[in-house]
Amino acid sequence: MVRPDVVLHAFNWKYQEIIDRLGEIKEAGYGAILIPPPLYSDVHSDHWWQCYQPKDYRVLLSHLGGKKELEELIKQCHSSEPQIKLYADIVINHMANEDRGDRLDFPGEAELANYRHNRDLFEANKLYGDLNEGLFSGFDFNRTGNIQEHEWWDRERVIYGDLSDLPDLMDSPWVLLQQRTMLAALVDMGFDGFRIDAIKHITTRMIDNFADSEALAGSYLFGEVLTTNDEEERIFLDPFLQETWISAYDFRLFQTIRKAFEMGGSLRKLARPENENNGLPWDRAVTFVVNHDLPHNDDFREFLLEPRDEHLAYAYILGKDGGLPLIYSDHNESVHRYHQDHDRWYDAFKREDIKRMIRFHNEVQGKEMTMLYESDLVLVFGRGDCGLVAINKGGEHTSVEFSTHCLKKSSVYKDLINNNEMTISGDWFTLSINPRTAQMWLCQSDLAVNDGV
Repeated sequence: MVRPDVVLHAFNWKYQEIIDRLGEIKEAGYGAILIPPPLYSDVHSDHWWQCYQPKDYRVLLSHLGGKKELEELIKQCHSSEPQIKLYADIVINHMANEDRGDRLDFPGEAELANYRHNRDLFEANKLYGDLNEGLFSGFDFNRTGNIQEHEWWDRERVIYGDLSDLPDLMDSPWVLLQQRTMLAALVDMGFDGFRIDAIKHITTRMIDNFADSEALAGSYLFGEVLTTNDEEERIFLDPFLQETWISAYDFRLFQTIRKAFEMGGSLRKLARPENENNGLPWDRAVTFVVNHDLPHNDDFREFLLEPRDEHLAYAYILGKDGGLPLIYSDHNESVHRYHQDHDRWYDAFKREDIKRMIRFHNEVQGKEMTMLYESDLVLVFGRGDCGLVAINKGGEHTSVEFSTHCLKKSSVYKDLINNNEMTISGDWFTLSINPRTAQMWLCQSDLAVNDGV
């Protein structure tokens, strides 16, 4: 079996909690974990967005934990068999929005005094550098003001403007050196890769500065190029794909999934998305059904799938070939504003349907995907000669007939999601699918011995 690669986004989890739950994470079949930004942020605030406002590159400390816990987490992940990779979310577009007179000095005079007063604490959590000195000053920022509503289609303004008063770093030699040094130090600690936050807001020069650095050779890099329509893809995503080599969240596929599952949409759009420019190239895509921005931001909540469609969409991204699937699992952070979110993604990482889908994904990794049946409401495709995925988004029971040319004949298959069994024989087969359900079948001879999942 190919090495597990599904990424768990442990959103806003404390590092010690991840350490304590590594057994559960491994048992669920994950191959990697994405943690929130570890750079120094306000330790007295547990708001999820606080980690996205760094105060200093040279310190690893937040309300989620510090350097000691991170070192232990890396050690535990890498001592697992098979090894679990650890990715860190990194913010390099901007620094924290702080209400103080020297708001463009980082970490600022008050924080430097705090370093001196609590020297042992900050030296223990130091990543690199001399904490007696400041890191950035007003000379290190693009001072062009906030991006205005009418400017969100202007790529230059999106790159050089401020996001909601967050000081926007320029790509000067000093800033680039600090970013390169910070990421190299994280690699030395043992991090296997990085998600680059708000990457459509930074210059290609800033991206190339770390992406092409020798220290990061071998690291997995992916960025958040947040787009919601074809025009934004043309302005931001297409240049990113042309000008860089790193991977990205597959917002293009996500929008295709969303439209396919909406009323009047067609699942045919998901049959060959990459060929029809409805998804990123298979080797540059981080696929997802929900990410942390969608539940927490008013502007993006309209893009959330209905819970049942979310289940079906997970079957699709974990059943299909290509892309690196990411599973979002939170602690009800969005419930404070949106009560309907209660327990929707809480501990989603170990939800039984998700675990069964990951098991299917791990079993069929690298096996060819063959489309067997497609209509507006139903999609059926094979994975190699031992896997079969069926999705019915419609509200009625349906039966579909398809050729079995790519599957093992006269073999018993087990549906991992619903725990049913069937025998496939002959050149044609008729499959029955209940309304609003997905099936993921594996040939019994290819199933692991433990049938409990």
